Amino acid sequence: MFVKICGVTEEEDAALAVAMGADAIGFIFAPSTRQVTKGAVRDIVRRLPAETLTVGVFRDQPSQFVIDTIQHAGLRAVQLHGHESPRDAEQIRPYCQALIVAFPAGDPGLAHVDEYGADAILLDSHAPGSGRVFDWSLADGVPSNRRVILAGGLTADNVAAGIDEVRPWGVDVSTGVELEGRPGRKDPIKVRDFIHAAREAALRHAPPEGAGHVPFDWADPDR
Repeated sequence: MFVKICGVTEEEDAALAVAMGADAIGFIFAPSTRQVTKGAVRDIVRRLPAETLTVGVFRDQPSQFVIDTIQHAGLRAVQLHGHESPRDAEQIRPYCQALIVAFPAGDPGLAHVDEYGADAILLDSHAPGSGRVFDWSLADGVPSNRRVILAGGLTADNVAAGIDEVRPWGVDVSTGVELEGRPGRKDPIKVRDFIHAAREAALRHAPPEGAGHVPFDWADPDR
């Protein structure tokens, strides 16, 4: 089970999440209470283990801004979390090792997801960052045999139920592991409990076709 801790703003929280077993750390560059600068992220990324998947999250920002940001910050992956087009994805894809494209659950655009050339699809609520859970039955609209990352209001208390119903390749959390009243700052106990609950739930199910625990094969020179 691939686990991404998103909305990280501090080096301490990034290192903590990785030490507890997170596969990926997400940094938000779109306007948000969790928004970070590329300079700050560059300093954090340099201190993380080389195998960590570092992800820049963008929302309706120019493709060149996305490219410049990930190159400056030294990020491995991009998550497009707005209304970006397949053309935007095509321009950005050569500059990152992995591309994640987010869709609100039930979005008709999911029928055209293959046009984005994404490595994974992230399913979120219609209000990203709100901590709200969407109707998980809407995940049925995702084309089969795709890497799906479940997001939207997940916590250590409900992530197992989400995994049981959706059977995703991975899970993504931000608000659900934060310190009370401190957006962007992570609670060590919540992070630990979330990762443990996700991994325990995943053991009950066979992994989706084509999906292993390692998110992407960084050793493959063609990626």
